[in-house]
Amino acid sequence: MTAVEKIHWQSICTRDDLVPGSGVCAMVGQQQIALFYLPEEDQQVYALSNRDPIGGANVLSRGIVGDVGGRLVVASPLYKQHFDLASGRCLEEDNVSVEVYEVRLDGNNVLIKH
Repeated sequence: MTAVEKIHWQSICTRDDLVPGSGVCAMVGQQQIALFYLPEEDQQVYALSNRDPIGGANVLSRGIVGDVGGRLVVASPLYKQHFDLASGRCLEEDNVSVEVYEVRLDGNNVLIKH
């Protein structure tokens, strides 16, 4: 990791704080971020805004992680819409999406780019 990269990456939790195959919520400033840990995938950690844009509540971290048509998704616990973990797009409503954050593991630390 270069000095320039360190300026843009913030540690938000440790790998031990994550739940395999599920989501947790982390606060980054005033923003709730839903983190999904999928240790069997090439990209092991995904980060989305925790706010469900359809239901209007901060609940995506409590959704069910799965695969729909080969796409890794989280199903909102409110109305069950599926959000693509890589792009944030809603599978059921083309004009709806959630913000996606670049996140990575650095040893035991979970880092988010901002």
